[in-house]
Amino acid sequence: MSIESDHPLILLPERLAVCRLAPEAPYPEWARYSQMLGLIQTRDELTVICAERFVPPEIKAERGWRAIMVEGPLDFALVGVLASITGCLGGAGVSVFAISTFDTDYVLVKESALDKAVQALGQSGFLVMQHVDLPS
Repeated sequence: MSIESDHPLILLPERLAVCRLAPEAPYPEWARYSQMLGLIQTRDELTVICAERFVPPEIKAERGWRAIMVEGPLDFALVGVLASITGCLGGAGVSVFAISTFDTDYVLVKESALDKAVQALGQSGFLVMQHVDLPS
């Protein structure tokens, strides 16, 4: 048993953006229809992670991210999953933006580095699968 073989990775299809708003900004209505939406508010900023297509052009944003999701849910006591993934990608020279939710972890990589990231993860023993939408 290993982290790599026990936790398949799923490449999500949507291009994402990481946006920076003022800390007092209201939660943006334009982001609410994104399939993946993250809001992190600190005293210094409001970070919004959402589908790139919903971000207005005047918003300060780093665009062109793709999400790699660890198939979950993951137990909170589990150690080393995110470290294993980011260590592998760091060793391959791939920059990441990591996000954790209650159920699982996500690693965002720039779309321009996606092939390199998937190759590095595969060579390290991770199974990387394409996301498939199932009929409802």
